[in-house]
Amino acid sequence: MTESAEEHLPPTGSVEVVRPRAAAQLVEEIATDAERSAARVDPLLIALDVDGTVLLEDETLSPGVVEAIAHAHRAGNEVMLATGRSWEGTRGIQRVLELAPEYAVCSNGAVIMKRVEGDFAEESHYERFHVETFDASDVLELLRSHLPDARYMVELADGHRLYTEPMDDWNLVHARRVPFAELAAQPVCRVVVVSPENDDSDFVDLVARIGLNGVSYAVGWSAWLDIAPQGVDKSTALEKVRTWLGIEPDRVLVMGDGRNDVGMFRWAREHGGRAIAMGQGPDEVRREAGEITASVHSGGVADVLRTL
Repeated sequence: MTESAEEHLPPTGSVEVVRPRAAAQLVEEIATDAERSAARVDPLLIALDVDGTVLLEDETLSPGVVEAIAHAHRAGNEVMLATGRSWEGTRGIQRVLELAPEYAVCSNGAVIMKRVEGDFAEESHYERFHVETFDASDVLELLRSHLPDARYMVELADGHRLYTEPMDDWNLVHARRVPFAELAAQPVCRVVVVSPENDDSDFVDLVARIGLNGVSYAVGWSAWLDIAPQGVDKSTALEKVRTWLGIEPDRVLVMGDGRNDVGMFRWAREHGGRAIAMGQGPDEVRREAGEITASVHSGGVADVLRTL
């Protein structure tokens, strides 16, 4: 127990009545001291998906998630985001979550950001530490031949994004509209295809029918297709982060709700870690997880993190 807490405790065997505010402060000090126990276990690497995991559809926070993340961090764990969003769409979420991890996995594993200065108490700055790219010309032409009216976007190695048509629900700040032919003029980190006329099952059927060779892909819940370099997904990026941080393979905990989370679910389970699906996720996603928590609306992430 800390010295400050001991100073306010009455002698053994006696009772001291204090004001409610003082009592609340004492309880808080004892709780904090318990979280910082000397009996420390090895830290966990906790990787959280964003949309449908810590954020609701309207981009409000899942109940209790900020406090639960703070609790997990005080317990000595490394909490980070692993998302399909670009860094442009991730950095603000970290600030709202009061999170400043060493690394952030973005663009479904194609981009790993590293904190170069700043921490939880001040503005943090990150660099594009590891970036995977590929030549998207063939896959773009293939997709356009089957989805001529779809909207296309690519992310370049330096983080800039190019798109053909406005895309609802996508952050296009600092992105530039270009003709389709310009999308494949240089290597890209990812390709995003949005087709409002189709749903996610249509995309699943299309991919099965045409095949997508030489790339990795994930179908989103809101009728979009995300394409990454071959063999790259959230799990490949998280394995790099785990190694850099020196965390044991079985000390990982991942949480998500979408098809792009399946790779990191399998990775965590294969190494003895925990893979937890959100309650509202599709059946095929929940089947890949070792555990299922409550939905994002009911605070499923907070329920798990509070138990650590």
